[in-house]
Amino acid sequence: MRTEKIDSTMNKVGGGSADENRLATDRLSLLSISAVERDTGLSKDVLRMWERRYSFPSPLRDIHGERIYPPDQVARLRVIKRLMDRGFRPGKIIGLSMEDLDALGSTGPAAEQRDEELDDILQLVRNHQLPEFRQRLSLLLMKQGLQRFVCETVAPLSVAVGEAWVRGEFAVFEEHLYTEQVQSILRNAIAASQSHARGPRVLLTTFPTEPHNLGLLMVEAMLVVEGVCCIPLGTQTPSTEIARAAVAHRINVVALSFSGAFPERQAASGLRELRAILPREIDIWAGGGCISRLRRAIDGVEFVAGLEGIGTLVSAWRAARPAA
Repeated sequence: MRTEKIDSTMNKVGGGSADENRLATDRLSLLSISAVERDTGLSKDVLRMWERRYSFPSPLRDIHGERIYPPDQVARLRVIKRLMDRGFRPGKIIGLSMEDLDALGSTGPAAEQRDEELDDILQLVRNHQLPEFRQRLSLLLMKQGLQRFVCETVAPLSVAVGEAWVRGEFAVFEEHLYTEQVQSILRNAIAASQSHARGPRVLLTTFPTEPHNLGLLMVEAMLVVEGVCCIPLGTQTPSTEIARAAVAHRINVVALSFSGAFPERQAASGLRELRAILPREIDIWAGGGCISRLRRAIDGVEFVAGLEGIGTLVSAWRAARPAA
């Protein structure tokens, strides 16, 4: 691990030699671990774990001993995170060079010809045409219906946005704007689709250090159309609070979403812990990029292969409980 200390006395550019000024500029571009977490979507716990296990990232240290990350490492972390979202295992790609990571990103689904309509929508985001972007998505929602809209528009569009970000075609703020706009559209659509719900009663949330909410909203949209009663808790809920909420709201199923950046071991241990404290009659459904990488089943936990499989799970639950 690199432990070089950064001298705070050179905190302004100018007044020195060309080399000194260049070094000062480089130092000003270093990011704290909190900034890297916001920029990449990788939690602080993940960054520290990778540092111990894989010797990457390899942060410097400021005069207070806090981690600070060079821009080239942050750029590489962004690419790794997006590849994980597509199903690559971190242990297989963290040691690769930037060139090899870029090559992986240009193969498979990312290299296929994207739908022309999705390309047009991406262009609206690039051009910062937010009213036109919302109108385009709203029209697609009316045309496709909520479930098809989630599976055929939001899911592939989110992948395309993520990969455009990795290629440097999207700024961080543009990806954030995209996410906020889509979440707003989905929330409105979910509210408009609420009707007389029947079982199961599903609690939706994520574990601590999993801040991504768009996946949860997509699952909620799929469930609402099935007539399911959804109780959304938002993100980053401790297991003990999930269990308390499940009992208080007479929940039948706890549904958890995991992004591709979430560590597999942490997901597996968290699911086992939650299973141990939840009443046995409450089911657990878990899905997302991280879950798709888990090799072993977890007793009492149903792994959801994809959004399209949610309706099948609901039908199976109801078939097993015809009186519910």
